[in-house]
Amino acid sequence: MDFSLPADLVAYLGELDRFIEREIKPLEEADDNIRFFDHRREWARTDFENGGLPRHEWEALLRKAKDLADAAGHLRLPVPKQYGGRDGSNLWMAVIREHFAAKGLGLHNDLQNEHSIVGNFPVVTMLDRYGRDDQKAMIDGSIRGKYRITFGLTEPHHGSDATHMETRAVPATRDNVKGWIINGEKMWTTGMHVATHCALFARTSGDDGDARGITCFLVPAKSEGVKVEEYMWTFNMPTDHPRVSFTDVFVPEDALFGEVGRGLSLAQCFVHQNRIRQAASSLGAAVYCINESVTYARERKPFGKALAENQAIQFPLVELATQAEMLRLLIRKTAWEMDQLTQEQIERTLSDRVSMCNYWANRLCCESADRAMQVHGGMGYSRHKPFEHIYRHHRRYRITEGSEEIQMRKVAGFLFGYMGPGKH
Repeated sequence: MDFSLPADLVAYLGELDRFIEREIKPLEEADDNIRFFDHRREWARTDFENGGLPRHEWEALLRKAKDLADAAGHLRLPVPKQYGGRDGSNLWMAVIREHFAAKGLGLHNDLQNEHSIVGNFPVVTMLDRYGRDDQKAMIDGSIRGKYRITFGLTEPHHGSDATHMETRAVPATRDNVKGWIINGEKMWTTGMHVATHCALFARTSGDDGDARGITCFLVPAKSEGVKVEEYMWTFNMPTDHPRVSFTDVFVPEDALFGEVGRGLSLAQCFVHQNRIRQAASSLGAAVYCINESVTYARERKPFGKALAENQAIQFPLVELATQAEMLRLLIRKTAWEMDQLTQEQIERTLSDRVSMCNYWANRLCCESADRAMQVHGGMGYSRHKPFEHIYRHHRRYRITEGSEEIQMRKVAGFLFGYMGPGKH
């Protein structure tokens, strides 16, 4: 068996590194933009007087970096060729995301808001697989920033249990136009402050707990009855995660996104791609923390002796490095297998391993960041090092992004036989 990476992928990593040095680093260092990444990062990014939202200057800088990457042919790597992409595989994306995160904080890649010069576009995948032709026409605009489609799944009283959602959509006619009226609330509807649309999931039939009967709608963000109730201040700021209410929101029939009653297929399409790539990013951030700790331990000589000679320093880093190496193999193998399967086959036969990668990578990243803070002593806990930023972000992943417990429940379902092959 050959576990080496494809030669063209290795060559492309070098191409990306050269692009970062040539075009992204100069932008990062211009006009004091480094304030978004050094010890001032949280204050520079956050407009505390405007609900804690991201500052306009911060989001404009991210857009500028994306535009540079798009012009150079990198941003759309995972997007199908008919939309200007390269049909980039899950394996390529996993390797690239680990590579970027292992470089540390920078304009090339920022895990706090999924920014990257090689884009992650799960909504594009949803539009391509499930959208009508007029909805697929939104793909180019969603990549360029003309459209911003948020993800309206989680609810205040149900969290990750989407099948018990209280949001309802019922058929209706208004001004001789057939459509639906939607009522409900959503939480953590990330990006609603700049959204043009919300991919809103609502029950249209069936009972609470049924997987069938949930439908997705593309709801214009400015529709009458759509209201941002509050922005939730979070462990890592800024926040773009609001609670949004939908009160008697009318949408015409062409707002339907996918099949009636089969909306969870769209949600699964979104999360599987997202979670394997998130796992790779978490692994890369863990590797960054481990490497920085090793370098510092060799250089730092309290009482005339290098920290690296102390087994209390060595052994925890040995454990973390070993776990990182094993996890890398699991992530790459899982990503490669995903590339061989349809979405339905992934859900039926591989979903448990996607969950394994996700929850263990987030856990490893938190442990590695925490160890880095300890190894670096007082400076490690200051904001002059990036470890607290990495820790807070990935601790949030363990709580919110499909949560550790939800991922472990998926693995348990396959392990004990009540999910997996033959159970769908």
